[in-house]
Amino acid sequence: VQLQAFGGGLMQAGGSLRLSCAPSGRNNSRYTMGWFRQAPGKEREFVAGIVWSASDIVYADSVKGRFTISRDNAKNTVYLQMDSLTPEDTAVYYCAARVLPIVKPTTDAWTYWGLGTLVTVSS
Repeated sequence: VQLQAFGGGLMQAGGSLRLSCAPSGRNNSRYTMGWFRQAPGKEREFVAGIVWSASDIVYADSVKGRFTISRDNAKNTVYLQMDSLTPEDTAVYYCAARVLPIVKPTTDAWTYWGLGTLVTVSS
């Protein structure tokens, strides 16, 4: 499975961005999908995850109430709507996928990773 993330860019604090990710290759839309991010000099951290049915959605505390993960299984695409952005959200954002139908907030639980997309939030 190959993952491609789109939608990064430069935004002022308080603004919004929407990231999207679409798996390609061996296409199994029942993957659990997730978003992680890595800020300069920091470890990669979990942001949000969603199972295929959307019955299990998990957010990191740092983004609860500001970010929304969703998926359109017909389009085989997962989204991350990011609102009320702050400079602390500046990072490279990665899309990830795993087979098992449960969201895990650790990087080692995810099998497939895409190239990241840079999000920069200016103050």
